[in-house]
Amino acid sequence: MGRALSKLARIAAAGVLAGTVAAGAARADDIVVSNYGVSANGMPFAVAMAKGFFKEEGADVTGILSSAGGGTTLRNMLAGSAPYAEVNPNAVIAAIQQGADVKIISDNVLTVAEFVWAVKPDSPIKTIADLKGKKVGYTNPRSTSQALATLVLQSGGLKTEDVELVKTGGFGEGVAALDSGLVDAAPVPEPLWSKYKDQYRPIARATEILPPIANVVGVASMSQADSKGDFIRGVIRARIKAVQFMKDHPDEAGDIVAKAYNLEPEVARNAVRALISSKTDGLDYWGSGQIHLGGLEKAIEVQKMVGAISGDVDAKSLVDTRFLPDDLKALQ
Repeated sequence: MGRALSKLARIAAAGVLAGTVAAGAARADDIVVSNYGVSANGMPFAVAMAKGFFKEEGADVTGILSSAGGGTTLRNMLAGSAPYAEVNPNAVIAAIQQGADVKIISDNVLTVAEFVWAVKPDSPIKTIADLKGKKVGYTNPRSTSQALATLVLQSGGLKTEDVELVKTGGFGEGVAALDSGLVDAAPVPEPLWSKYKDQYRPIARATEILPPIANVVGVASMSQADSKGDFIRGVIRARIKAVQFMKDHPDEAGDIVAKAYNLEPEVARNAVRALISSKTDGLDYWGSGQIHLGGLEKAIEVQKMVGAISGDVDAKSLVDTRFLPDDLKALQ
């Protein structure tokens, strides 16, 4: 009886070990994308998965993991040994400053074109200057939306102290706060804008008033640069294919996004059409991965304004272009 139990224990232990190894392998082939299924930045990954581009490029992506915010995304990547993540630049910089061995390996979203600042249709606010003395929503302290609010106000000749900035906790919550009158204006990014644009009136569009700013970037741990290098290169190539597919077939891409993001097809189609046609100083919203140093430096400047980044940061030192296709390795 004892020997039988011992044998069963060994079998069970072997099963647990095998399951652990299998789970580790699965995690190793996951990628992590900030706000995937919610924000527009991750839409090309939905297309790449649905169209089989990852497998075509030799990257067996077993899943796309979402997380709220860049810091959480990086922690998930490092804790789960995911070879690739897409995050906002300030999360990468903060991680590097804390000793993490990570680098920016691709420049994925080159602008903040998804952002619109909106008011109720009957609001007396017509321009940015009219926001003086009003309540303006943003998501969370040290967030991109807080930094962009500062830039938007400056474009209208205002300072942050000229308004009351109100933390809403999220973009959907910001729309609810606008609807209930808790704020007078709020940022409404795609795809939320395509969903709610008939209910609100824009007073500022990022494409019209803000310069190119590195929005989200591809990141890898340098400890996996050799063992997972081919996988990472495949992910980048697959994403490039997906962005081109979105330009060539916006409605089909929109339908794919609708399923992945749980949106009405027409809402997703409108969001894809709006963003693939967007240009900010000649730059697309979804980039090819090539590093645009000016946009990255602007992102650093903007995040310093709200205290998300401190100290001197050399943008070039954050970057490793080894995983990009040869024709995209030169810094722009």
